[in-house]
Amino acid sequence: MIVRILSEGQFQLPDNVAERLNELDNEAVAAVEEGDEQRFRELFGEMLDLVTSGGSPVPDEELLESQVIIPPRDLSFDEAQAEFTGEGLIPD
Repeated sequence: MIVRILSEGQFQLPDNVAERLNELDNEAVAAVEEGDEQRFRELFGEMLDLVTSGGSPVPDEELLESQVIIPPRDLSFDEAQAEFTGEGLIPD
């Protein structure tokens, strides 16, 4: 799976990391729906760390389509309420 973190770049994720990312995404949606900003922040940070540590950076000169686009690290909770809804960033 190719994942883009806005303002950071693209990463190629192995299947096991992509599966964990989907789990965290679903948990983040639940936290947003419950209005739990602190829990959302923890989960969103885990998502970003998982992508950067578990994935391989895609060189800037390669043009690959991203299957998932993750908002930037400075995402506000108000913005998260618009992004993390329904199936989340990663459709099931």
